[in-house]
Amino acid sequence: MGWFLVQFQRRLGRFARVGAVAAAATLAAIPLAVPAQAQQGKVLRVALTTGIDHLNPFTAVLAASTQIGRFTFEFLTIPNAEKAEASPALAESWTPSPDKLTWTFKIRTGVKWSDGKPVTAKDAAFTFNRMLTDENARTANGNYVANFETVTAPDDTTLVIKTKTVQVNMNLLDVPIVPQHIWEQVTDLKDPKTDELAIAGVSDGPYQVTEFKPNEYVKFKANKDYWRGAPKVDELQLLQFKDTEAAVNALKQGEVDVINRLNPNQFAALQGQQGITTNAAPGRRYDELAMNFGVQDNANNPIGDGNPVLKDINVRKAITQAVDTQAIVDKVLKGLGQVGGGVVPAVYSAYHWDPSDSEKVKFDLAAANATLEQAGYKKGPDGVRTAPGGAKLELRLTGHSNRSYDQGVAQYVSGWLKDIGISVKQDLVSDDELSDRTATGKYDLAIGGYGTNPDPDYALSLHTCAARPSADAKGGSTDTFFCDAQYDDLYKKQLTETDDAKRAEYVKQAQARLYSQYPTIVLDYQNALEAYRSDKFSGFTTQPQPKGAILEQTGYWGVYGATPAGTENAADSGSGNTVLWIVIGAVVVVVLVGGGIALSRRNKTSEDRE
Repeated sequence: MGWFLVQFQRRLGRFARVGAVAAAATLAAIPLAVPAQAQQGKVLRVALTTGIDHLNPFTAVLAASTQIGRFTFEFLTIPNAEKAEASPALAESWTPSPDKLTWTFKIRTGVKWSDGKPVTAKDAAFTFNRMLTDENARTANGNYVANFETVTAPDDTTLVIKTKTVQVNMNLLDVPIVPQHIWEQVTDLKDPKTDELAIAGVSDGPYQVTEFKPNEYVKFKANKDYWRGAPKVDELQLLQFKDTEAAVNALKQGEVDVINRLNPNQFAALQGQQGITTNAAPGRRYDELAMNFGVQDNANNPIGDGNPVLKDINVRKAITQAVDTQAIVDKVLKGLGQVGGGVVPAVYSAYHWDPSDSEKVKFDLAAANATLEQAGYKKGPDGVRTAPGGAKLELRLTGHSNRSYDQGVAQYVSGWLKDIGISVKQDLVSDDELSDRTATGKYDLAIGGYGTNPDPDYALSLHTCAARPSADAKGGSTDTFFCDAQYDDLYKKQLTETDDAKRAEYVKQAQARLYSQYPTIVLDYQNALEAYRSDKFSGFTTQPQPKGAILEQTGYWGVYGATPAGTENAADSGSGNTVLWIVIGAVVVVVLVGGGIALSRRNKTSEDRE
């Protein structure tokens, strides 16, 4: 700011979005959903291993939370399933003025909220104007409206947005449109009670939330009046497990129908199993090792307790030289991913950047040692280097305690840094604890990641000065707390450049600038590893097609297009009472699907963020 991690583009979560919801260990792996043989109607059961921060679409920043928003609220446009390109949704068409400062959206007629009231352009105008006038309303998607001047609805089918300068992502505003008659009564968007409005049943998306119990379940039913047509399933059950291993066991036993965020070993073990089909697709997320370089809020006040040695760019460069990203892909991801470069994943090839040979910081322990030596960091008798002032180079490394990826990366990084005279204390923690630490700058090194969107603006915006939170922790959608005038200038240029080739060059230059300052190391782009019960479902709509992801999407196509086996040619089904069940237990990070509700928390780890 994935499938449920998905746009995210967005979602201020900060690092390693592997969640952890406190709960009884004996219940951690026990799904609370109805057993398969007892289910009635067409039910899709999705295994979840991640958390939800808010159901309030203005403040929901975790990937799972934002995906629930996509299920229930329509957007002006949505990335299509075929190529993840802008396509009509609530807006049938959109037209820029000759100077590209005024955009007119033609709003679809005949769309209704689930309480029967019509959806109009006035709902869209209300949504954007609330974001313009209320800092809390900008928590999730503030970057999209930062350049807006005015938003008006001259009539029920016309929305007019005027921008201060040219804004090239106007055809992909990743903002859920809410019903004005419901949300205009809300005065304090930080009030936890606002989450209850999301379950009031007022939606215009493919599904309707009907009830939720924090840390237990969220209930959906299919919207039979959805303008695209009702989903082919009557119910959607999102079941939460303490980790992916428990979820994999449930898939094998037929207790869930689809799962994502598999690790490479789990993915390999499921291949060839009867009744199960696996799916590997290019990922839209990046994993990173973030460094606390002396982070600050948007008023430039220091935040947290990061080791001051990381303020020295030489130390950050040496750490970068000492991390073998190819080894992480080969050994931790078992080859199911790509080596990292810029913050726009390789799946978005037009905007992806990889460092050239002259720019690339190559893995070289000897060079890393030389960098530290030349900067005055001498090794002591114990092999640990000291700063010129005498402080030892001792760093804390945090990440998700229940995520195998974090565990593997932590082991390798600790060993490599030991080889260059940096002592590392591994401190992998629960999702909530990790969220608190990274949001408040109480870390030295942190393993995390973000989901990105087809348009590069969101991924870049996470590293701007404006993305940093205010002193009272309002707003903000930062990843690294990075603030750099040169980077900000490139960010602004890409947002106003209408020539595709020139814009792509600015996007790549911004990534190169970020890379050169070492606030974070983009480690890799994991493949989206998924599996589903092909004896229960004949297929899902992937994005992009034909070999894209089922769940890790920037849209709702996978769940909306789920086709129960034997109904391939049947008409769309009607709605039914849907239950999104959540198993009590520790939540594992970064899944594009949501789970584990912790409504009192604003910030979550970056890996769950979009």
